[in-house]
Amino acid sequence: MPFEPDTRYAKSTLRPAPKDLPQDLASIIEYRKSGLSLNHIVGCPLECAYCVRHLFDNYGMKRPHLIIPDDQAVAQLVDHPAFRAHQTPLQIFNRATDPFLPRVKEHLHRCLELLDDLGLTNHMLVITRWHVLEEDVVRLERLKKLKVTILITWSGISDPRIEPIDSSIAQASLLTLASSASRTRKILYWRPIVLGLNDTDELIAEAHSMSQFADATVFTGLFHREKIRDYLRSVNVPDLYKLVPRRKILPREVEDRILRAFGNTPIFRKTSCGVAYAHGVQDFNGHFGIDHICDICPAKQIKTCAAAHKTPTHRQVQGLARKVGLDLEKIEICQGHIVVENSTEQQRYFIQHATGFQVHDRAHPHLPRRHGRSEEGWTQ
Repeated sequence: MPFEPDTRYAKSTLRPAPKDLPQDLASIIEYRKSGLSLNHIVGCPLECAYCVRHLFDNYGMKRPHLIIPDDQAVAQLVDHPAFRAHQTPLQIFNRATDPFLPRVKEHLHRCLELLDDLGLTNHMLVITRWHVLEEDVVRLERLKKLKVTILITWSGISDPRIEPIDSSIAQASLLTLASSASRTRKILYWRPIVLGLNDTDELIAEAHSMSQFADATVFTGLFHREKIRDYLRSVNVPDLYKLVPRRKILPREVEDRILRAFGNTPIFRKTSCGVAYAHGVQDFNGHFGIDHICDICPAKQIKTCAAAHKTPTHRQVQGLARKVGLDLEKIEICQGHIVVENSTEQQRYFIQHATGFQVHDRAHPHLPRRHGRSEEGWTQ
């Protein structure tokens, strides 16, 4: 019998979040690589076993709960020290719920409308694996300023212990967007791809077929952590990989087979690259400066990114580093990227989005041809 998540919430409005919510979740704004992320709703019934909610000890909260009202959340977002109007990429409900769940999507639409009413032209990334309906697209299409991208998460994983949600839901959502969205961009977000689990030639061919309905395709591997592995073991899933590294795992042999199958069909290693291509603008994460990431990008996109790519000055970088409390004596501007020390992701991404230039910590260098991925599958 197909898995049916409980989306019949007891009340017509979301319940308030509990007062003892973990601090990581109670803090509703977080800087992530693809943008300043707003998360004032927590809880999700979809039960994807690899969900990052394991890391917040919140996986057991199946019903979405509201932390603060939408208008207050949006006000906190635009007043955040890291927010820059028309520049900072934004995300919403990508950490602790799915934005298109019943009840949740009303808050999604309201937040997008509030931001759009402010005249903001920032990128807004919305990631979902649930139902995007025609009525949703109608409302999205009314937005006038925000650069909205819907990233439809699809993996083709059929093991219900790992991903109980039927992949046909994502396929239907992509088709709905393809048939009725014009201003709203749509991306096939093919993830997580796991060696030996969902990397068959048949599934790769299916992804290629689906890509024809998207403005771009982004492919990526598994975000693996101790708590995620522990949960997978608890539901009797053999270890997917040996390591639990800080970076996503996508072995070279899997990437090679995907790229061969896609041929000249546009496909991107990085989320921001796919978003940039979909909108016909430069990559806000500055990947153009890093060798071997952009070698699969269409020539037109490379030209767009190259025209916008500019090495920031020391004065500019130091001013930004000072704002986030980094050691100014440890900063180095290299070919294609900036190197800092003793930094957090929040600090690095702020500088990265302000300059359109990659920022790396000296302790975690990006090794050639690995595209910022884990060493598993790339060391031989």
